[in-house]
Amino acid sequence: MKHLYFFLNDFFQELAFTDFLASASSVIICITAIWLLAFIVFFITRKISVSFIHRMVLKTTSDWDDFLLHRKVFTALSHLPSAFIFYFTYNFSEIKVVDEILLRGSLIYFVVIASMVLNRLVRAGLDIYNTTLYAQTRSIKGYAQLLHILIYFVAGIFIISFIAGKSPIYLLTGLGAIAAVLLLVFKDTILGLVASIQLSANNMVKPGDWIEMPNHNADGTVIDISLNTVKVQNGDKTITMIPTYALVSESFNNWKGMEESGGRRIKRSINIDMKSVKFCDPALLEKLKKFRLISDYVENKQKEITESNKSLNIDENDTLNSRRQTNLGIFRKYMEAYLANNPMISKEMTFVVRYLQPTEKGIPLEIYVFSKEQRLNDYESIQADIFDHILAVIPEFELNIFQNPTGSDILEFIKNH
Repeated sequence: MKHLYFFLNDFFQELAFTDFLASASSVIICITAIWLLAFIVFFITRKISVSFIHRMVLKTTSDWDDFLLHRKVFTALSHLPSAFIFYFTYNFSEIKVVDEILLRGSLIYFVVIASMVLNRLVRAGLDIYNTTLYAQTRSIKGYAQLLHILIYFVAGIFIISFIAGKSPIYLLTGLGAIAAVLLLVFKDTILGLVASIQLSANNMVKPGDWIEMPNHNADGTVIDISLNTVKVQNGDKTITMIPTYALVSESFNNWKGMEESGGRRIKRSINIDMKSVKFCDPALLEKLKKFRLISDYVENKQKEITESNKSLNIDENDTLNSRRQTNLGIFRKYMEAYLANNPMISKEMTFVVRYLQPTEKGIPLEIYVFSKEQRLNDYESIQADIFDHILAVIPEFELNIFQNPTGSDILEFIKNH
């Protein structure tokens, strides 16, 4: 390129150009030639070499090279020959300022290429990791984003050092003075990094988990975990963005355990009017013996009670001292039998029908079981069927559901009195 410069310089001087004008014209033409040569080399490298690599990748059986091709790592590498052209042809003129600018420009070009290649390698590495089994329990997207930030940061340091003509080490030592400012600027990033490490190390949450975080109006599936935010798709298909560090500093519910257990909890109660609880008379016992699910229980229990009263010489008509069955107790046993015979209720998980603390609204009878179905529609359908049956069958036990008086209750009371 030097020969071209001197040739053009002599040619323009023969045309009566001034020294400055001849030199400037020669520099412009040489720089244009360098740019044109670099572009042609880049075009050839990209079209021929990358196309050849593309064909080779398609023939291989491994997948990692497909991700490198998809992330255009080889396209970024195709800039290298052009960068070498700029680097080895920068000192063609007698003007030191031009040579210095071209040298710094070529070095910056190398830095840009290196940052492009490294960032695309990180993306390709993340894609490869996401195909492994580890990605199902550990998300490293936050670490990948941190690497992107570090690459851009180091590239920026080198670019500034080349522009200023200073050593990168000189700039790095000066960063200590603005460390406090950097901490403020990158506060969310630093908090997100720490949170990402804790979330991953402790396996607190991963993409695909169903989490509930009322403080952030989030109740749905985690679809993405990044360095700064966690993206949650709610049941109504809206998207909620939660700061990553909020999952560490605040509480949230992760329904992963429920999904992995193979069941979904049903925990509901009905309030029974305590005034309707009573001892069973012979007529009611005969009626309840007709229920297939509890006929054996009622009969066997009555035999046990009769024998117990006889052994104590207590008359069965003695309501104060004799043992007797209650309609509420038999109803609780009926619900246990009914749920035990329901094929959609898990028998291996917690299975309880119990009384809770009585209140001014009656005595709560709670059902604490697990449905085999976890999908919302099927789960709600099973739960609805159970309580539909309870409300329909409970009058047969001569029990009443507690309900606050309504307008119709008041009208009926007025009519009767």
